[in-house]
Amino acid sequence: MMQDRHKIPITILICDDDEDDRMLTQQALENAHVSNRIRFVEDGEQLLDYLYQRGEFAGETGKAPRPGLILLDLNMPKMGGREALKVIKQDKTLCDIPVVVLSTSRLDEDITRSYQLGVNSFITKPVTFSGLVEAMNVLGRYWLEIVELPPTTAKD
Repeated sequence: MMQDRHKIPITILICDDDEDDRMLTQQALENAHVSNRIRFVEDGEQLLDYLYQRGEFAGETGKAPRPGLILLDLNMPKMGGREALKVIKQDKTLCDIPVVVLSTSRLDEDITRSYQLGVNSFITKPVTFSGLVEAMNVLGRYWLEIVELPPTTAKD
């Protein structure tokens, strides 16, 4: 699925510490026919390194193209999703990137706190793969076909 206005597929950045969840999410996006470029990071620190193009992501922008959408897990080692979300939404150079929390949490306080920190959507991970495919299908249609996203600055 592509953003029609620009005819350039955006990069989806998935931040999740669980390798199985990352691969299942990627497979679900593929099964939902979301053909966008997908990049992965494993925790909040690596997410910020990616966004600021530092550490292992320093240098060429092709290694870390600016994402048009971030799928963010909340509970991760080193730096969790809440802390990373706070940094992203307080940075005027990053705050326009839509962030969707994709978490196993159903706790009201996690949902409320995520929205207070500026998350654009909160999705509880479905327990079945078919449920995950359906969620990625809806997510893809909404974020990549229906809404107008800010143009990404990186052209890779």
